[in-house]
Amino acid sequence: MGHPLGPHSTPAPASTTAIPGLIPDLIARLPWPRWAIIVIAVAAGVLMVSCLLCAVCCCCRRGHRKKPRDREAVGLGSPQGTTSSHLVQPDVDTSETAPEDAQHWGRLQLSLEYDFSRQEIKVGLKQAADLRACGPGGTADPYARVSLPTQAGHSHETRVHRGTLCPAFQETCCFHIPQEELAGATLRVQVLGSKRFSAPEPLGELSLPLGAVDLQHVLEQWYQLGPPGAAEPEPSGELCLSLRYVPSSGRMTVVVLEARGLSPGLADPYVKVQLMLNQRKWRKRKTSARKGTASPYFNEAFTFLVPFSQIQSVDLVLAVWARGPQFRAEPVGKVLLGARASGQPLQHWADMLAHARRPVAQWHPLRPAREVDRALGLKPRLHLTLPGSRD
Repeated sequence: MGHPLGPHSTPAPASTTAIPGLIPDLIARLPWPRWAIIVIAVAAGVLMVSCLLCAVCCCCRRGHRKKPRDREAVGLGSPQGTTSSHLVQPDVDTSETAPEDAQHWGRLQLSLEYDFSRQEIKVGLKQAADLRACGPGGTADPYARVSLPTQAGHSHETRVHRGTLCPAFQETCCFHIPQEELAGATLRVQVLGSKRFSAPEPLGELSLPLGAVDLQHVLEQWYQLGPPGAAEPEPSGELCLSLRYVPSSGRMTVVVLEARGLSPGLADPYVKVQLMLNQRKWRKRKTSARKGTASPYFNEAFTFLVPFSQIQSVDLVLAVWARGPQFRAEPVGKVLLGARASGQPLQHWADMLAHARRPVAQWHPLRPAREVDRALGLKPRLHLTLPGSRD
């Protein structure tokens, strides 16, 4: 039996009454002020909540990443092969061949206008779109060349547009063609990618029969470019030259580097350099002849004094001459540079002015002499036969 409690005895405290006073006792024993303890407690709570939120976000991300893989595995791994992917996406073969091949070469916008009184056709090169990339970075340096196969040696080249697959040409050219020859004539437009030290790369081509076009009205529309045809032969060859201009002193240095692709039947090739002002010959020089080679290396420099006020009024003509089968020197081909040039020569001239005091080198195809003389407005020279001569 238990012992009765006396009047002066106190009951023993229960074990549960000691817990509520534990935290206050610990706080009271800490040497820190009360506000510091509250700040530490709040920071600890915020840290715990942040850790919980990070854990929840990681779990959600893992779940989202796994869902597409699971769906792909279930959709494409069906043993019966009863997937519905053909209802959403067309066949891979058809989508890669037909639409892409139809637009692989890009498009070209042209305008055609025929003047019946002058018997001239005016071709307007507006713009191109979705061209093929032929250079690093998925771009190209395109330009267009327009010609009529019935008029050999007469063509028009636009200026080069750097780093674009959608050039805006906005240039026009005219071709004289009689009305009775329209039915059998075909207009050829080549879109080329300019290369500084190699031949231009074909980007697309358009062959438009003029007999199938209604030329009674001005026509302007988009045409689909096709694959490039056979490359035009360049029997004349190519010429590599360097240009350098110093605006302060007016010194223009022309360096004739080398030529290639000349006809093996030619002998002793050399280059004439002519500087023309107002369609008149102003200065002229020539290199020494190179014997026994169809790819002569010259590396000869010529300096001309051209004031900056006249730099846009001069024309630079380089002509390759050689002795033919008749042992007489004749022009093999010419290159025209200046503000009145077109295509790559015009771009080379612009690069020379944009990079003053720096030499800029580039290859140029030799054009027929008559074509360059026609662009300069020069009349063909009359060869008079002297008494006693064979010619």
